[in-house]
Amino acid sequence: MTTATAPVAVTPARVLRAEWHKLWTLRSTWVSLALTVVLTIGTGLLIGASYESGGGDDDIDTVLLVLLGMQFSQVILGTLGILATAGEHTTGQIRATMTAVPRRLPVLWSKAAVLGAVGFVTVLITNFLTFPLAQTFLADTNQAASLSDPGVARALVTNAAGLALLGVLALGLGSLVRSVSAGIGALIGLVMILSEVLSLLPYDFVDDATPYLPGKALEALTYADPTPDLASPTGAFLAMALWTAAVLGLAAVLLKRRDV
Repeated sequence: MTTATAPVAVTPARVLRAEWHKLWTLRSTWVSLALTVVLTIGTGLLIGASYESGGGDDDIDTVLLVLLGMQFSQVILGTLGILATAGEHTTGQIRATMTAVPRRLPVLWSKAAVLGAVGFVTVLITNFLTFPLAQTFLADTNQAASLSDPGVARALVTNAAGLALLGVLALGLGSLVRSVSAGIGALIGLVMILSEVLSLLPYDFVDDATPYLPGKALEALTYADPTPDLASPTGAFLAMALWTAAVLGLAAVLLKRRDV
């Protein structure tokens, strides 16, 4: 005589736990996070060791100078976000995922929450390691600063928050296009190219809008003392959050409407 087994209820906590385990079982996760740490710290140390006062970089914000490695982090975390969604479509694993969670949207929200949390913590710890290490070389230059200086600690935190949101935005793009290569292309176009192209247009409203594009907003979040041509830290963070919410919201609508 066999005993029937009651089906396991699909709860948000269980979906979140499943996506957490799924993310950490991917080799790309470990490689991406390791590269983020190594390249950010390595670039910061290299810049600190080679910096000389009066060399033409005196007017660069101290935090931005030390965290120039974030240019690599943008691509790395963005690619990881795209792999988290588009990668499943490429391998066909998405069918098993959606069979287990027929409502679909909890999967997208859980992926976003897990990736955002992991990205934020990783970048935050890396930033607070990179800055003081780089400052050991910059102590006798005009870029000398400490964590207690106005805006420095805030910039290290908001940079981490911005990069985490960028990773989630990329996750939404991956879900939209369902292709890793197309997702990476869309991310590069949105973050690195769009603001440069729009800046060539001779319209005042374009100049007003450009600081709130993802690439420029992320740059503003990395300034201890933002310049007048950049958005304020609050405005830049809200812009990143709205861009991410818009892309993720569109991905959610299409996820419900399209076949897996």
